[in-house]
Amino acid sequence: MALDEGATISERIRLGLGRLTPTGRKVAHILLANYPVAGLETVSELACRAQVSAPTVLRFVSRLGFASYPDFQRALRSELELQVQSPLVKARFSLESATPTEQLLNRFHQSLADNLAKTFRSVPSAEFDAVVDIFSDRRRKVLTIGGRFSDALALHLSLHLRIIRSGVSHIAGQSANWRDHLLDLGERDCLAVFDIRRYTPDLAEFAAIAASHRVGIVLFTDQWLSPIAQKASHILAAHVPVPSRWDSMVALLALVEAIVASTTERLWSTAEGRLATLETMRHVPRVG
Repeated sequence: MALDEGATISERIRLGLGRLTPTGRKVAHILLANYPVAGLETVSELACRAQVSAPTVLRFVSRLGFASYPDFQRALRSELELQVQSPLVKARFSLESATPTEQLLNRFHQSLADNLAKTFRSVPSAEFDAVVDIFSDRRRKVLTIGGRFSDALALHLSLHLRIIRSGVSHIAGQSANWRDHLLDLGERDCLAVFDIRRYTPDLAEFAAIAASHRVGIVLFTDQWLSPIAQKASHILAAHVPVPSRWDSMVALLALVEAIVASTTERLWSTAEGRLATLETMRHVPRVG
């Protein structure tokens, strides 16, 4: 089950789900539903929560590539530290004061290439297909929303989807007004949330309210997983670190564009007519 060293524990778990025993899947589901807190419990506590034996938990950790349970927990704690890094902290690790421009450009380019490769390698194809299924179902309404910077990707997704299908909206404005959008959503509908570190508490609260009304949550996040993962029906995670004080959204954008491309093809029999109509409207002469 173990992946390359750059893979997070959650990525290893999600990619290996299909190869686990039934008892191993119980442990995996508990960890993913309460990530990473459940993994910081003792072996006996995690075993009790998953309703399996302690040896089952230890075998599961071994399949992830860890020599011991303490090694597994140390890796989780390291991920927790990365989750909360601010630009002020990242600066100490990311930049070399005397780095020549060309060298920095090369490092940045390589980081972006690595992020793209790791992201597409770690996305389970079944999860990708499930998200495309949701966005392709014209009976479902789709709302998109994001954090301070990631909201640009939420808008990007909605602008594309609303061209190829109806029932798509982007939520913007004051957080006090977000809940209004849930009034017309049902259990078949979807809220697509974008949230990368440092995660947005208002988004987590809004997603929890949506989930309590049985609205499906599709989460676009980073490799460490937003807390919204606990409420999400589906998760698409991208790698974001680059040699900068800021995280990169290039790989997350690439995931969005892959989703849009696949959804467009899935709906092409009706999307083609919508696009043709839109092109006609664009060429209508303006009056006055």
